[in-house]
Amino acid sequence: MAETRSCEFGISGKKRAAAADSFEGDDEIFVAKKSMLPTLAVAPAAWENDPAASLASLRHEFGEHGGINMSIEASATFTVMEPETMRRMFTGELGPDRDFFIYSRHFNPTVLNLGRQVATLEGTEAAYCTASGMAAISSVMLQLCSSGGHVVASATLYGGTHALLTHFLPRTCNITTTFVDITDHEAVKNAIVERRTKVLFFESISNPTLTVADIPELSKLAHDKGTMVVVDNTFSPMVLSPARLGADVVVHSISKFISGGADVIAGAVCGPASLLNSMMDLHQGALMLLGPTMNAKVAFELSERIPHLGLRMKEHCRRALEYATRMKKLGIRVIYPGLEDHPQHHLLKSMANKGYGFGGLLCVDMESEEKANRLMHHLQNSSQFGLIAVSLGYYETLMSCSGSSTSSELNSEEKALAGISPGLVRMSIGYTGTLEQKWSQFERAISRMERSDIDKYGVSDPDLLLKLLNIGELERLKKGCVIDWKVSKCQLGQGTCNFYDVVTGRLMHERGYGAAIRNERGDFHKGLTGHVTGAISALI
Repeated sequence: MAETRSCEFGISGKKRAAAADSFEGDDEIFVAKKSMLPTLAVAPAAWENDPAASLASLRHEFGEHGGINMSIEASATFTVMEPETMRRMFTGELGPDRDFFIYSRHFNPTVLNLGRQVATLEGTEAAYCTASGMAAISSVMLQLCSSGGHVVASATLYGGTHALLTHFLPRTCNITTTFVDITDHEAVKNAIVERRTKVLFFESISNPTLTVADIPELSKLAHDKGTMVVVDNTFSPMVLSPARLGADVVVHSISKFISGGADVIAGAVCGPASLLNSMMDLHQGALMLLGPTMNAKVAFELSERIPHLGLRMKEHCRRALEYATRMKKLGIRVIYPGLEDHPQHHLLKSMANKGYGFGGLLCVDMESEEKANRLMHHLQNSSQFGLIAVSLGYYETLMSCSGSSTSSELNSEEKALAGISPGLVRMSIGYTGTLEQKWSQFERAISRMERSDIDKYGVSDPDLLLKLLNIGELERLKKGCVIDWKVSKCQLGQGTCNFYDVVTGRLMHERGYGAAIRNERGDFHKGLTGHVTGAISALI
């Protein structure tokens, strides 16, 4: 049997001389030739939990002619000065670690530089950048699992990943998956079959339900049974560093937050150099043989965006927390890990890199797809708060009804198991405009949606009127609209508003409506409790 070879790569410390195919002098400036991915220096202790500081310590790549930005190596193939050099490159004796390149499906200098940045961001030995996030996930799974292999995965995953594990890998590779509630550690432990389960796969913050995984505990649990841990960190770059928390491999859809522009498709595999080298093996490497190659021009663009990723993430997260807090006050059912009532709020706080918040996504549960669609319609078309579109990490707010879009690969039973409501609206919060400007657009959309509902259906829910009061829209209610409480039917006429609870009457008074509460006989009441058929007068 032919000897298994790897076309190993690294980032050289200096350029190879134009007329030389061999090296003389001190080789210590180069990564060892059997480690094709760069071995990153350990950051000082003060930096170890700050990805931005780690990125700032990374060597700056200058352009070929002294430009402050690195040059784009757009070549598909590379030349050598002597034929013998080609043989040495194909045997693995010479490679990218010494600035020798063969073909850009194998390695490209520009793409490798981006890999160094992503590895530094995630705190791993190495990273290889791919043409898409799904290419990264697929390649890892195919490298770590052989025919008959077994995977344990979270039941709540991106729809494409779920389909890969549920349908494609069993059909093509005889690789099966057991799906579990990733927060139920006993269930995870019981699902892992020692010596058979090769991978425990989950998302650091789940798509779309925003469940936070206990990465340290899950990693320990898997490692105790000899299982590799692969974590998709697409939702939380900078916020979480799974490899530093115990994960073996971190995958990304770089198309999202890391890119920030919604204009490129890209992915990355981050992990030990030994794994990445095996994935680039000429005979057995999933990355080498499947060829999910990133274009060098894309890699250049992305490398220019990573330095300000930290600033962008902080603003995504800051606004997401502020909006979620305000939405909750309006009585909207909002899911966000930064809210103290989120089940994993304290867990995320304990794992997160300080100063980067709790993530740039939130969810609003409208209960039904029809209500979710109405909400998104008004948010986009009535006020320009955001755009109806899949994906995330864009500078504008993006929103989609997950059950009918990015999780549509799951059937009804799988959606129920994953906790995906039919009306779950996922929002990737952008940072354009001022926060108050965008919030006023949100309020305007909500008020228009509620008014259209009142015009069509009347009011049957006290919470609806409360929300209208909170956003100052009561005076705009249509004349003659019926407010149908569970205990009585009241009429909203010109100048008066019939209501049922003194608490809301007090709120109206605080809002400047000059309201007084009286019963059907005209008596004024103070300190009422319970449901009362009353009239609130002097509405202005």
